[in-house]
Amino acid sequence: MIHSLSGGVLARNESMLFAKVEIEGAPHWYLAPFFVSAGDKVLAPLDGALAEGTVLRTELCTQQTAPVPVKRARAIEKKL
Repeated sequence: MIHSLSGGVLARNESMLFAKVEIEGAPHWYLAPFFVSAGDKVLAPLDGALAEGTVLRTELCTQQTAPVPVKRARAIEKKL
């Protein structure tokens, strides 16, 4: 872990599972709070509602390598 001069933490090496999910023909990246794999059907938030999608692939990422900003990432709600 790296600390800044002002006392804050610059980096944490925590791993997070991200899933690329196809919903309505378009890909979206989501945090996966549980294990999912390619081909799984999931419910994920999209435009204020839950939508069904298919997991295209997953990636184990750190905050620095995440495909979307972690603070703004939405999470998969449920595996179908």
